[in-house]
Amino acid sequence: MLEIDIILISILLYIVVNYTFLKYSFLLDKKFFPHKSLVSQKSIPVSGGFIFVLITAFFFRFESNFNYLILLIFFVGALSDLNYLKSPLKRFILQISIIFVLIFLSENFIVSIRIPFFDNLLTFTIFKYFFVIFCLLVLINGSNFIDGVNTLLIGYFLSITLIILLLISKYNLNIDMRNYEILFSLLLILFIFNFFEKFFCGDGGSYAISLLIGFYLIQISKLDYTISPYFIACLLWYPAYECLFSMVRKKIQKSEITGPDQKHLHQLLFIFFSKHLKFKKWVISSLTGLSINLYNLFTFTIAYLNVSQTKTLISLLILNLVLYNFTYFILRKIKL
Repeated sequence: MLEIDIILISILLYIVVNYTFLKYSFLLDKKFFPHKSLVSQKSIPVSGGFIFVLITAFFFRFESNFNYLILLIFFVGALSDLNYLKSPLKRFILQISIIFVLIFLSENFIVSIRIPFFDNLLTFTIFKYFFVIFCLLVLINGSNFIDGVNTLLIGYFLSITLIILLLISKYNLNIDMRNYEILFSLLLILFIFNFFEKFFCGDGGSYAISLLIGFYLIQISKLDYTISPYFIACLLWYPAYECLFSMVRKKIQKSEITGPDQKHLHQLLFIFFSKHLKFKKWVISSLTGLSINLYNLFTFTIAYLNVSQTKTLISLLILNLVLYNFTYFILRKIKL
């Protein structure tokens, strides 16, 4: 499962990239992401995305022009990180354009949600494109939201990659497993460095990681019809719901929908832990990310064991949403 060469190259890249970013004060979170001061005591390089795309660009076996599209979505995020792409509308247009091309280039792109009326709609190209673009758009922006405490974003997708590897073995899927082994090895190393607060992924990294894994999951679901689409939903629910919930919350609070704030679930949980645990900020940040990911890994395991049981998976998905809302409103009511 582990690719030793990828692990060694990832460590080397981390040393070179982080040293360069720190030496030239390039893309440091204090300068470009002041809202992250809640969980960070020092200037952290936003270098995780650079390491991720460099490894995937050189070592992944991509189909069609998928590698160029991942690089494009990364550069859209990187431009946002550098404050060269401040307009949310321009970001969304670029994101939609890249996802559209991604779908267009994908052969036999099948989407089903096992609801007859909606499945009939999805036979029409325009509805299929709209649905997939909406899902991936919500996913990549929600993933960017959760890159706010150590280990949360990378740990989340590391857990998903582990489940994917188990799924490929269980169903003997006709798919190149090496890509997922490379991905798992890469994310594992990034997770370890991120645990010790050595970098953030930034917009570029969160966009690239989430789009790559999100699209791969959609591709996997069409290889075996017994894999319920709600299994995919149970794996990707957290960043997607974080995005939708945050947009509704900000609309109700009459604040800027696309603007950063410190009221996401992981930030409230970080504040709660800070009040009760006498550790350094980076430790509490890492524990916050780990606690959320441990819960998600538990639900991923249940989903994996019931991969074809649509009713069970829908129930699990509803439970996740209920627990999210319950936890969020309890934390808001507590005097943090």
